[in-house]
Amino acid sequence: MAWGAGGDHQIFAVLVEHLPPQLQLVIASRVDPPLPLGRLCARGQLTELRAVDPRFTLEEATTFFERVLAVAPSPEDVKTLEVRTEGWAAGLQLAALAMQQHDDWHDFVQTFAGSNRFGVDYLAEEVIERLPAHLHAFVLQTAILDQLCGPLCDYLLGAERRWYRYQHLFGDVVRARLRQ
Repeated sequence: MAWGAGGDHQIFAVLVEHLPPQLQLVIASRVDPPLPLGRLCARGQLTELRAVDPRFTLEEATTFFERVLAVAPSPEDVKTLEVRTEGWAAGLQLAALAMQQHDDWHDFVQTFAGSNRFGVDYLAEEVIERLPAHLHAFVLQTAILDQLCGPLCDYLLGAERRWYRYQHLFGDVVRARLRQ
């Protein structure tokens, strides 16, 4: 359902507020839906997951590396990897796999980016190559941008309506593909 003008969202809001207790509704959206979110939250009927929620914190990243590598890298190196991967679990896993191949973890961390072989292979095979043709073209054409918004995407190739950006490692891989 598109959150547009009109009465459709008002009908949906009434339905959401009167759901039977055994029914749970999941809504995935880049924008807040036109629902009485405050009231639903106050009643304990709303759980929100924002972009930062699934990210690993610095402490969680440290614990992750301790478990995967038996000993965590230095706090500075963990912080660098957490920032470069934006706390993305798959990115941290790729870094840990690559670190197992290196004796000098600090040196590796300083050069870890989307050009890393593990990151390139994973993102190329599991993400980029599986995109439908129109999304594949969109990703390649917009990878040169640090952030995206509707008017800028319109200027480059087509339509959008909000600011976006690519996850750092993903953007590095796609820009490498674009250069090829």
